[in-house]
Amino acid sequence: MANTNRTLQPVTETKILHLDSNHPLLWEQLEQAGFQNFEDFKATKHEIEAEIHDYHGIVIRSRFKIDRHFLDKATNLQFIARVGAGLESIDCDYAESKGIALIAAPEGNRNAVGEHALGMLLSLFNNLNKADREVRSGHWNRESNRGHELDGKTVGIIGYGNMGKAFAKKLRGFDVEVLCYDIANGVGDENARQVKLSEFLQQVDVVSLHTPWTPETDKMINAHFINAFAKPFWFLNTARGNSVVTADLVAALQSKKILGAGLDVLEYEKLSFEHLFDHEKPPAFDYLLQADNVLLTPHIAGWTMESKIKLAQTIADKIVQLYR
Repeated sequence: MANTNRTLQPVTETKILHLDSNHPLLWEQLEQAGFQNFEDFKATKHEIEAEIHDYHGIVIRSRFKIDRHFLDKATNLQFIARVGAGLESIDCDYAESKGIALIAAPEGNRNAVGEHALGMLLSLFNNLNKADREVRSGHWNRESNRGHELDGKTVGIIGYGNMGKAFAKKLRGFDVEVLCYDIANGVGDENARQVKLSEFLQQVDVVSLHTPWTPETDKMINAHFINAFAKPFWFLNTARGNSVVTADLVAALQSKKILGAGLDVLEYEKLSFEHLFDHEKPPAFDYLLQADNVLLTPHIAGWTMESKIKLAQTIADKIVQLYR
């Protein structure tokens, strides 16, 4: 959380605009702390811009992008709180240059993401979804659904922050080696050994992506990157869809360079994460829909009953802390 360098007025004079619905405890705890809560879940971005100068704080999920134009209209804004992990929908540099504090809540859904990634991996290894569909269709195929064991494998985690660490923690009960690769130094811990990219590419059997979406990670999982791995591998993405070139992923699935993929996020998602594209489906997406060794979920890795509460609690705590 970046701290604002603006002088903060008393809590009781602080007006917060909620732009998305969240767990009611967020509203209730801010109200109990003395903040003034307001909501507007339906107005357009243009309509919000016309009134945003009246507010000192924003609480948002991913309804629309908060860009320079929006921030220039928000002349009294002191913080932006995103009820989620990433801040890519906000022009962070420009906001911070205006002294606006940025608040996110990766602590709130990291456990959910870790569990979802593990669930996807075990389902891929054991053909659970495929076998279930076949039995329901009257087919009892045992040999074609012979699975793989996770024990003895090397799991590689790209991006070892809140989400990557949560996934590594979930792997502690398995006889696996866990490696992590991150641009930051010294992030490895008792659950994962940090290695250079060269070793990572040589050793891993499973790749799980846990990076934020930045200019550096945009389209990073492409043909060149995939083909640099020494062994065929399974791939998980519970991070951001735009970090993966889907056509290159599909080519790797077809060539069996990638043995299977669990995708909670897709390159085709809209910025709000609430919808996929509304135009003709690309051929690569059609392949994903038909492939037996691909699992698809609608950006719900961090979307549990428990994480909804934890995300709201984390944001409430951080806003209150900002004004202490």
